[in-house]
Amino acid sequence: MTAKKTETLPASALPTASRRNFFIGAAAITGAAVVLAKTPVGQKVVADVKELVAPKKHDGYQLTDHVQKYYSTTLI
Repeated sequence: MTAKKTETLPASALPTASRRNFFIGAAAITGAAVVLAKTPVGQKVVADVKELVAPKKHDGYQLTDHVQKYYSTTLI
C-alpha cells in the first residue's frame, strides 16, 4: 500500500473571512429579499410568515397558568 500524497494550499491562497465580505454578503441577501418581497409570490410568502410569527391578539385580561400560580402563592 502506498500512501496518497495530498496537496495542501499555502495559507496565503486560502480565502480569508472579513467583516467587509460579511457585510457585502448581508447587503446582497437583504437586497434580494426586498426585491423578492415585491413580487406576487414574495408577497404571499411574507403574508404567510407574518401569520405564523405574529402573536394572536387577545382582548382583555387572560388568566393563564403562571398568573394562577402567582395568585396561589400570595394567599395567606
